[in-house]
Amino acid sequence: MRQVLSLSLSATEARQIKILAKKRGYDTVSAYVKRLLQADENLISETELVKTARAARREYRAGKSLKAESLVGLL
Repeated sequence: MRQVLSLSLSATEARQIKILAKKRGYDTVSAYVKRLLQADENLISETELVKTARAARREYRAGKSLKAESLVGLL
């Protein structure tokens, strides 16, 4: 079952989201918003990013990282 979600946007914001949805190839604003929600699920938090960067720095300092001439060398 679907539910209707009402948003309070200024005329400028509403126009902008409609333009972006069309520009990105979506038939409806709903389809665009659904895609934005899916993309948001794949984002990591700033805290998680910092934690990963710190762990990588520790590994690098401990000599546990690989040195490659290019990205192909890592594959």
